[in-house]
Amino acid sequence: MIISELKPLEELQQALSEFDKLFLVGCAACATACKAGGEEEIFKFQEWLVAQEKEVTGSVVIDEACHIMRAARDLRHHKNAVRDADAVVVLACGSGIQSISSTVEKRVVGGLNSMFLGNVRRFGHYEEMCSLCGDCILNETAGICPVTTCAKGLLNGPCGGMEDGHCEIDAELECAWCLIYERLQSQDRQGVFARRVPPKNWSHRRKPGRYRLKDGER
Repeated sequence: MIISELKPLEELQQALSEFDKLFLVGCAACATACKAGGEEEIFKFQEWLVAQEKEVTGSVVIDEACHIMRAARDLRHHKNAVRDADAVVVLACGSGIQSISSTVEKRVVGGLNSMFLGNVRRFGHYEEMCSLCGDCILNETAGICPVTTCAKGLLNGPCGGMEDGHCEIDAELECAWCLIYERLQSQDRQGVFARRVPPKNWSHRRKPGRYRLKDGER
């Protein structure tokens, strides 16, 4: 999921300074899971806005704020409250913010910073394990992504800075390549060590990304 966090309140105070009436949008998916934009956070943010002498015309938590058509549908149910607002504040990731801004004519203010695509270690603990590079070598690295989990993104084994299985950049960080080697060894495989990995072909990571299911897959 996309890990996000609330922008500094000082930054939001400045961004909202010219508006008196605001409509709030949250996301029931990623932003709720990481306690950044669910119902509880919308309520707390509303309390903060009232303390700033702002009026909240209404709010909605959309199942998936990044779903453009769903966002448009849900906002239509609140069209009067949106109409009465000077701006719409979105507590969702950057994708959700842009989804909302494409469906309303009002000014849209993003309330969160998007951090990374994260795995859940346990509730409240999130780790980045994938960089969405579009060219996975996970089948050869025993399911551990060196592009992301190696602090230097190295593709051909540990660097000279590794010591006792840990990274020189962060002593608490285990060396990704040691983990890859140990897991491959436990599986009696050579994996990526059987060849020299060529430089990453970043053309696979197209910006902006677009993907459409084929007719038979819909």
